[in-house]
Amino acid sequence: MEKKKRSFFERLTGSLSLEEEDEQENNAYAGRNGKSEKNDKKGVASWIEEENDEAELTVDVYQTPTDMVIQTMVAGVKPEDLEISVARDVVTVRGKREESRTIDEDNYFTKELYWGKFSRTISLPAEVEPEEVEATERHGLLTIKIKKVDKEKKSNIRVKSI
Repeated sequence: MEKKKRSFFERLTGSLSLEEEDEQENNAYAGRNGKSEKNDKKGVASWIEEENDEAELTVDVYQTPTDMVIQTMVAGVKPEDLEISVARDVVTVRGKREESRTIDEDNYFTKELYWGKFSRTISLPAEVEPEEVEATERHGLLTIKIKKVDKEKKSNIRVKSI
């Protein structure tokens, strides 16, 4: 079975998709019947990803009459650790959330926060101007405003005689 990339929200909350829940139940059933069940060192089922995987950001995308707007939560990420690239109809947000604490793993009771690389590529429903982008972060909410291409805009060109 092909492993589906989990969303940032799923990794952040530790939630499972319905397919993963069914697979985990089947693995638990197989374990009770003498077959091997795949667990990691802490006894947690195998749905926890490797540390080098990239999480997928959750986003809101909407439009105003003049702009396309993308919002996503990037709490705990320094602005210099964010990379935003914009093309005519695609926006990619990449970053890394680094854990600054140095706590021994044995001292944790619960560890649900996501630390590591994340990214998201968003296909936009309208063409935008890649040079006219404004990105702001406030209280962990990243807002990216991109001017839409004005296809109705016309300009009259005056011909000069040389």
